[in-house]
Amino acid sequence: MGKAKKQSLQDETVDLSMAEKILVHYKDVDGCLIPVLQKIQNEYGYLRETIINLVSERLNMSVSEIIGVATFYSQFHLKPRGKHIIKVCCGTACHVKNAKSLSAKIVGRLKINANETTEDRMFTFEEVSCLGACGIAPVVVVDKDVHGTLSPDKLEDVLDRYVKPAA
Repeated sequence: MGKAKKQSLQDETVDLSMAEKILVHYKDVDGCLIPVLQKIQNEYGYLRETIINLVSERLNMSVSEIIGVATFYSQFHLKPRGKHIIKVCCGTACHVKNAKSLSAKIVGRLKINANETTEDRMFTFEEVSCLGACGIAPVVVVDKDVHGTLSPDKLEDVLDRYVKPAA
């Protein structure tokens, strides 16, 4: 195994050295794919194609096997994600209390749809099936901050904490 190389990915240089360090730690460990992907995603933010190819080579697995695992588990992401992750609960309790109006507020404010990231990579917006906070429905989580009993106006105030006003 030689020195880690850098590869270009859509005008972005990818330093593979951290992925190499992670993979060396798991050399010859059976069933290590999920922890490897978790650590790599934690380091790089998402599972880049270049790194998936490296994992395939080092773990002697096909790219399709790795992609299959990465797409099966919702914790893994194949596209860049924003600095701030906004999750709107769409479970039954939140749905009944008009969670869709919260999603509409985010779409209007950030100009992205569910499962998209803003061009500046500041925000990723997701609609999720349940956040487990039904007693304070409707619920939005921004990063790790839980905001409950929200109306679109209250959500506007929450978003103001994260969105810089346009100059």
